[in-house]
Amino acid sequence: MSAGVRLVMLAAALALAACGGEEHSDLKEELHQLTKDLRGRVEPLPQVKPYEPVPYTAEGQVDPFRTERIEVASAGRATGASVALIEEQKKRPPEPLEAFPLESIQMLGTITQNKETFALVKAGPNLYRVKKGNYLGQNFGVITAIDEAQISLKELVQDSTGDWVERISSLQLVEAKR
Repeated sequence: MSAGVRLVMLAAALALAACGGEEHSDLKEELHQLTKDLRGRVEPLPQVKPYEPVPYTAEGQVDPFRTERIEVASAGRATGASVALIEEQKKRPPEPLEAFPLESIQMLGTITQNKETFALVKAGPNLYRVKKGNYLGQNFGVITAIDEAQISLKELVQDSTGDWVERISSLQLVEAKR
């Protein structure tokens, strides 16, 4: 190394040593004075309760998940009358509006011809003309009455026990948007 390079390196080392001096000593002293009385406090840990095992006392009871028990319960559900109702409905040919859920069918209006009242309903992109005795919806809903405001239906639905029961429903007239 040449003498000039050594001289530059020595000057840089002295400059770095000078930076580490007492330049910010007043700030360090003030910070030390402000924090000398501060002490952190940690809350004590909560007491751990000892584990107490609970004895299992259900081994003498009937297992609710046993497959034999489930099969017996489901076999006793449907009564002969409800099965006959469904079998009767399945024998007849389905009507086009039985492919749509009742909630997706809209009543748009009524028409009276030869003293018989028909309702205009929209299902999907098509319009249909229905009368008393036609079927609507996926729950074997038969039309029992038609007036200017609604279509009344009698549907067959399963209740919570699995029996088929009749339910009265209606399809309200959809008001035209202006």
